[in-house]
Amino acid sequence: MTTEKFNPFHDQLDEAAALGRLREATAGADDGELFLERRRSEVLAFDDGNLKTASFDASEGFGLRAVRGEASGYAHATEISESALRRAVGTVRLAVGDGGGTMAPGPRQTNRRLYGDDDPMQEHAFAVKVDILREIDAFARDLDSRVVQVSASLAASLQEICILRPDGSLAEDIRPMTRLNVSVIIEENGRRESGSAGRGGRSPLSGLIDPANWQASVREAIRIARVNLNAVPAPAGLMDVVLGPGWPGILLHEAVGHGLEGDFNRKKSSAFSGLMGQRVASRGVTVLDDGTIPDRRGSITVDDEGTPSSKTVLIEDGVLVGYMQDRQNARLMGGESTGNGRRESYAHRPMPRMTNTYMLGGDADPSEIVGDLKDGIWAVGFGGGQVDITNGKFVFSCTEAYHVKDGKVGAAVKGATLIGDGPTAMQTIRAIGNDMTLDPGIGNCGKAGQWVPVGVGQPTLMIGGLTVGGSASA
Repeated sequence: MTTEKFNPFHDQLDEAAALGRLREATAGADDGELFLERRRSEVLAFDDGNLKTASFDASEGFGLRAVRGEASGYAHATEISESALRRAVGTVRLAVGDGGGTMAPGPRQTNRRLYGDDDPMQEHAFAVKVDILREIDAFARDLDSRVVQVSASLAASLQEICILRPDGSLAEDIRPMTRLNVSVIIEENGRRESGSAGRGGRSPLSGLIDPANWQASVREAIRIARVNLNAVPAPAGLMDVVLGPGWPGILLHEAVGHGLEGDFNRKKSSAFSGLMGQRVASRGVTVLDDGTIPDRRGSITVDDEGTPSSKTVLIEDGVLVGYMQDRQNARLMGGESTGNGRRESYAHRPMPRMTNTYMLGGDADPSEIVGDLKDGIWAVGFGGGQVDITNGKFVFSCTEAYHVKDGKVGAAVKGATLIGDGPTAMQTIRAIGNDMTLDPGIGNCGKAGQWVPVGVGQPTLMIGGLTVGGSASA
């Protein structure tokens, strides 16, 4: 089912008048645009047998930007009107000053569509969604009598954008998003452990609430909780680590991906600054950012400046070959936008951001990679982490990990953290599996106070010499 298309130039703004105001704001500037947005979102959360939260949010507004050199003037409003736009012009003109810039050519146009236009919130009645959450709760408790708490949520949203440029061109996009999350707590002999799983993407809600899909997520959440229920304290010390495929790519995203965004490199604050064309990773390591994968959480038909998304090679066979760019940083660095200019909403300026960032697979058998581990950790799942962009140093917690000695997988370990730095870790990759997998569609990325949906992925990897933090001696 579809809703009436967002068209701010139908009954809120006169397009010719809006273009005039935009041209007034960007006269003498290098770049600029009028970004208009309407967004609706719904979240239903079921906790311990009861509907805990049912929320619906709706918002709309515009952001007006003028760019001159490194300066960027930005104003936004929740009211889409000619009077609000007129007031915004004065603010953004402060960045242009006396002008003297040359307006950059607009992005190329595209007819490509990477996802549908249907509103996922209107696919199913409210009662149907509540019933699905209730079924998830009951199913989890039936699977294991030790389950003492179940939390499940369904989220859906639709973002509609229009981007008007000073040359009169208009880019539009309609972006659906859905997500399912399941968390359980299991108790045995007074010990409680948790497990969680989820999936999502720019696809209809009907796929997520198909029993085959949500039951798989419940089983996975319970499996992780069972593993943790029998986990022993993690060893500590310097050791080799094998990372599992898929979601563990979040380490690649944080420790390496952010360092390859254009603004950090233009300002020379990245650990990878000045290394273009040099070897920054082991041979065989190829890393891409790809916003063109259909229906994926991090994909975008066009970015928030109107540039079509692209498949950008960042590291090729260990050599740094590219950065992720928005229009401003690309121009200042003498390059072109890669379609990575993203913003959280109309209230935020665009900046270089990742879409779906992943490492290509190699030719090694994943089981042989684990079998070659003499004394180390096999990390299958990850939780939160912290990264310092300037040097790539990271600390990540493992949600599922195992101690491996002489190639034999031993007990699951609890409380393991991985400590290292991205540039060094990339240089010490010793084996690359043939099982590259993308994450299940659950990632969000924060930068400068803005959050956007992203995807990650990687094959099984062996990294030499990471510091493992734990409570037991190695």
